[in-house]
Amino acid sequence: MKAVRFHEFGGQDVLRYEDADRPVPGDGQVLVRVAGTTFNPVDAAIRAGYLREVMPVTLPHTPGVDLAGTVEGTGEAVIAFLPMTADGASAEYVAVDRALLASAPANVPLADAAALPSSALTAYQALFEHAQLEPGQRVLINGGGGAVGGFAIQLAAQAGAHVIATASARSRDAVRAHGAAEVIDYTTGPVRTDEPVDAVVHLARGDADAIIAQLKPGGVLVSTVGPIEAEGITTIPMGVRSDAAQLAELARRVEAGTLKLDISARYALSDLPEVHALGEKGAFRGKVVITIP
Repeated sequence: MKAVRFHEFGGQDVLRYEDADRPVPGDGQVLVRVAGTTFNPVDAAIRAGYLREVMPVTLPHTPGVDLAGTVEGTGEAVIAFLPMTADGASAEYVAVDRALLASAPANVPLADAAALPSSALTAYQALFEHAQLEPGQRVLINGGGGAVGGFAIQLAAQAGAHVIATASARSRDAVRAHGAAEVIDYTTGPVRTDEPVDAVVHLARGDADAIIAQLKPGGVLVSTVGPIEAEGITTIPMGVRSDAAQLAELARRVEAGTLKLDISARYALSDLPEVHALGEKGAFRGKVVITIP
C-alpha cells in the first residue's frame, strides 16, 4: 500500500510518500480502507520531535489522527479519532480498535467526514465537560477561525450561549455564519469584550493576560495550548480523548444538518509534505482534508 511516513524527526522534508506493508489487525481491531484524513498541528509537532517525550512514536511513523473510511469485509463507512502515538491514517489502510469507530455521516463525502473527529471532540469536551457551559452564559472562543473554533462556536450557540469569537478578517464571515454573536479582530489590538464572560475556550496562543481579563470572577478558562495560571478563576488545561459515543452524536448532528463541516482545502496524500509546510506557516483556515484515492 501507499503511505506517508517519517523515518526520523525533522522538517516536512522527512515525510516520504512510499510503499509500506498493509497493517494486520490485532485482537479487537479491524482493517479500514482510508478515504480521508486531515492535517492537524499536532501532526507537525510530533513529526518535528517536539513531543517525543510525552507522545513517543515508533519510527517509521505514519501521521494522521483523523480517519474516515470503510471497514474491509463489511463496507461500513466509519470515522474515528486515532491514538496519537499509533500509526495514523495517512495511508491506504490502517488497523483500528473497533471500539473507537463511529458511523460516518451519510450526507457528506466520506473523505470530508475526516474533518469531524479530533476537532469536534475537542470543541465538545472543552465546552460541556470542562467549561460546563449552560444556556444563557457568555462564552469567548479565542481562535474562532480554526477548525476547533468553528465547531465550538456552532455547539455553544446551539446550546443557547452568547458566543463571542476572536478571528482575523479572513475568518470573520465564516465565524459569523457559525453562530458567533460578536467577532473580535485580534489583529487590530488587545481582545476586549463589552461585558465579562462566564467561560473562555482558549485555542490560540497570544496575550493570555488580555483573555483572562475578560472573565468574570469565578469564571472558567479551558486551554488547549498549555497550562495557564491565574487568580480568581478556574483554569483547565485539556487534552482531547477519543470517545466513540460522543463522536457518533456529533456525526448525527452533521447528518441532521445542524453541525457544518468547514473545509478550507483538500489535498492528495502525496501532497502531505506541502500541506505540513503550509500548515506551519498558518496558511490554512478551517480544516484541511487529505484524500486517499
